[in-house]
Amino acid sequence: MKNGMAAFPSRVGCWFLCGCAGAADTDSFPEETGIESDGSADSDGPADSEGSETGSLDSDTAASAPYCAITETWIECPHQELGIPLFGEASDRRVFYAEPLGEPPADGWPYVLLFQGSYFPAENFWSAEPGVPWGGWYQALAVAALLDAGFAVITPETRYSGSTFWDTNVSPWNVAWTTSGDHSLMLEIFDRIEAGEFGALDTDQAFAAGLSSGGYMTSRMAVSYPGRFQALAIHSASYATCIGSLCALPALPEDHPPTLFLHGELDDIVPVWTMTAYADVLSEQGTAVEVSVDAESGHEWIAEDPQRLRDWFIAHGS
Repeated sequence: MKNGMAAFPSRVGCWFLCGCAGAADTDSFPEETGIESDGSADSDGPADSEGSETGSLDSDTAASAPYCAITETWIECPHQELGIPLFGEASDRRVFYAEPLGEPPADGWPYVLLFQGSYFPAENFWSAEPGVPWGGWYQALAVAALLDAGFAVITPETRYSGSTFWDTNVSPWNVAWTTSGDHSLMLEIFDRIEAGEFGALDTDQAFAAGLSSGGYMTSRMAVSYPGRFQALAIHSASYATCIGSLCALPALPEDHPPTLFLHGELDDIVPVWTMTAYADVLSEQGTAVEVSVDAESGHEWIAEDPQRLRDWFIAHGS
């Protein structure tokens, strides 16, 4: 593994789709992301919320002070953690979350569920340094961009503290989803959102995104929870039950949410054609689709993703 980090499972594990990425290009910080740096690495908590304009889905609206501490060498986004016990699992599933600065709108904050990729725990959404694997720097910047745009962010974790992958495309749960632990987790998350345990959230303003295994899990939101999400963003992945180049598309839900597809042309783990096949079928059936393929990227978050993700969800909010 690059950059002195502890070794992750081998490429064999990428059968369930983890990923790989190079270092972040810090020369382009922060212009390519559209995120302002506050010049401080202080991570004791979010900045003072006085005068904040968060809570609006207007793309010109952002908090007067950024939620996350961002410098050229570190991102830190304060967050909370909730443990969810599931029957048959030895340890609680961790779910990390944060609300934007300021007072929530009358109906609550719109919220985004962000699903981790394989072996890259969900806690890594909340802090990063340049060069972490799979574009983790830009993944954390995406969290910062969403919070500053007025979205609450929730990042659930896979089994064993995020050291595994989502069930969505793994036998037998790929064809028997309601028997999976991840389905039980999602039902618990939905119930706890309704109960206000993740803060003041608008249950009619739900969005989801993820990379690799998390991208397949994002597709699962359309397949198994119809009508719940207003828009999705699927990164370096395809339909919920596909695995890499093994990808056969069934009939897609007619009410499939509008979907942004992000992919690297050089992705050798999830071939780009599996994504375009999915996007083409959605487009043919009249679902709003946007496809962004980066010619120089592989299986990773890239610099433009934070703004694209934010803008897509703003455009499809109500």
